[in-house]
Amino acid sequence: MPPSGFNQPVPQTASGGCVTLPAPYTDPLTLRSKYEGSDSARATLNPDAEKAFRSATKPIVGFERGIAEMTWRYKQSGDPHTLNCLLAGYAAWANAGALLSLETSHTGRAMRKWALATLASSWLELKFMPDSPLHGQQATERWLGQLADRVVLEWDGLPLKSTNNHSYWAAWAVMATAVALDRRDLFAWSLKEYRIAAGQIAADGTLANEQKRGERARAYHNYALQPLVMIASFAGANQVDVMAENNGALARLAEYVLREDDTHLAWLEPWCAMSRCSAVTLSRLNTHRPLEDRRLGGNLTLLYQR
Repeated sequence: MPPSGFNQPVPQTASGGCVTLPAPYTDPLTLRSKYEGSDSARATLNPDAEKAFRSATKPIVGFERGIAEMTWRYKQSGDPHTLNCLLAGYAAWANAGALLSLETSHTGRAMRKWALATLASSWLELKFMPDSPLHGQQATERWLGQLADRVVLEWDGLPLKSTNNHSYWAAWAVMATAVALDRRDLFAWSLKEYRIAAGQIAADGTLANEQKRGERARAYHNYALQPLVMIASFAGANQVDVMAENNGALARLAEYVLREDDTHLAWLEPWCAMSRCSAVTLSRLNTHRPLEDRRLGGNLTLLYQR
């Protein structure tokens, strides 16, 4: 099950409407890194490589954004035409075997799990709505399961020196799929990866592999935290308390990020729903509402502010 907010109706305050979706992406996932040519800190952007990355991933990101947008349009309108467009979009990419290429680069494998985070969390948004509109969607569910299985194979068993925010995002994408498809094997794998992550959080709340990112270290601590908070939230919804792992490691990381980086605060909605946030933090949260992130489930304020 997802956290309780995912099962609740949301205010019907939006109008429906379809989004034109890109054609299915079936090319090899041999994508260039935007940090291509950087030193070991991988903190220096390569303008040419970044342009190539943005161009190559435009259809994938466009599909993610379109799916997430239509999911929330439907949730907040109940418009059947929007739902039909949404399901047709999923089915088109599923039937084409999109994003399943075995030809990959590290960046391509990263893109696959980022996309899955959006697609699986949007699917479970629909599936757990009151009077779920999802019936007979076997092709799409089979495809999401295939993507998750591929993500597990690509990110499982990495040495600790290579286990960083990418692994945490893979674990969140797999967790979202596990709940959407009711797959215990995927749920267990996500928890395993979470516990590895918790074990990497130092006494001062830092992550050694994110500290290596030099001037981008603070931002990458924030980025690493986001999927871990979502995993903890979903684990808790299924009576698995991971907050105590490594002597409350997640709280140390959250406190470090709150001190060091005040951007991208969508994670605060699930965090303050499962832990006691200070008045200062709650004020900060209120200031930034509504908080949204397509790869974490969309409008997290509506999902968690109960």
